[in-house]
Amino acid sequence: MAKIMAVNAGSSSLKFQLLEMPSELVICSGIVERIGLEEGIFTIKHNGQKKTEKLPIPDHKVAVSLVLEALVKEKIVEKLEEIEGVGHRIVHGGEYFDSSAVVNEDVVSKVEELCELAPLHNPAHLVGYRAFKEALPGVGHVFVFDTAFHQTLDRERYLYPLPLEYYTDYKIRKYGAHGTSHKYVSEQVIKELGNPKHSRIIVCHLGNGASLSAVLDGKCIDTSMGFTPLAGVMMGSRCGTIDPSIMPYLCKKLNKTPDEVLDIYNKKSGMLGISGISSDSRDIENALFNEGDERALLTGLLYSRIVSKYIGQYFVELGGLDAIAFTAGVGENAAYLRRLIIDDCSRALGVFLNEESNEIRSDENRLISHPFSKIDVFVIPTNEEVEIARDTMKLLHLG
Repeated sequence: MAKIMAVNAGSSSLKFQLLEMPSELVICSGIVERIGLEEGIFTIKHNGQKKTEKLPIPDHKVAVSLVLEALVKEKIVEKLEEIEGVGHRIVHGGEYFDSSAVVNEDVVSKVEELCELAPLHNPAHLVGYRAFKEALPGVGHVFVFDTAFHQTLDRERYLYPLPLEYYTDYKIRKYGAHGTSHKYVSEQVIKELGNPKHSRIIVCHLGNGASLSAVLDGKCIDTSMGFTPLAGVMMGSRCGTIDPSIMPYLCKKLNKTPDEVLDIYNKKSGMLGISGISSDSRDIENALFNEGDERALLTGLLYSRIVSKYIGQYFVELGGLDAIAFTAGVGENAAYLRRLIIDDCSRALGVFLNEESNEIRSDENRLISHPFSKIDVFVIPTNEEVEIARDTMKLLHLG
């Protein structure tokens, strides 16, 4: 048995889970929020109880100290030496990493180099790593990359039709994101299917950020996010893939710089932009069903149409389909959006939902397709922390 800490450090936050491996038991979990602001928030959950504290948290080093001190104070561990490994989520591993990696100076330097491709994420991940390394100097660390699962794409799927030297000189290509989630969920679906030798699966990771992947025999062959997480399907506040010529047109019409228009693409578009209500699908669902809001209806219809187009594309790329899996905040909880998406696919693909099963809320994996459906449809709660802990235990030879 080994205790593994799974860490997801953001620019102003630090999420964590302490897991007992290989049983995958969550011992405790929590989040440190508003790091760097005058009033930070520290929340820890253990044994069904949640404790929240508001206090100054000037930097990630203090945040890590808070977490580790709480583990001992709350008697979650008797001593910090019980933690045998720390796994860190890293958004961008570029072409360097097609799997998780034990951290050394070379790995750190490559992640630093890739900060240019993920300026909002990689620097924060490194700050979190260094804080944990200082606090737990004798412990092994592993980096788990969001992009790694998508490194199995072939060249005709990851290249853009730009001058080829833009790829060779500047590394402009499709990288994808949410790979840790796509890997975990696709593995769960394969188990649900009875571990067949061959499988064709589409994973719909639909949260505030959203991406789809086409998984053939356990390997990703295509994914919807691209050079950045802005590409692909419509999201909470991101527009997804749109006509590139809209950028210079809006720059002229709005008298804005490309960076300012890009900010609109990332923060004021998607569900928020179409609905005028919120980037949160729960608020849109409430406006639709309780108020009959027409823009909320339009948002749901547009969202489902865009997602279903990718399902159709991946159906062709996979040469057929055994299962569709919905995961993440929207995918796991928005039954009405699952219904709209599958309805858009039903006539062409012969896929149908069991309406009663679709409406059930559960933390368990569940089949929601009708017995007559030609394709199985699952809801699979994602668990990136477990995937991080698995790789950490394996690479550090623990347990």
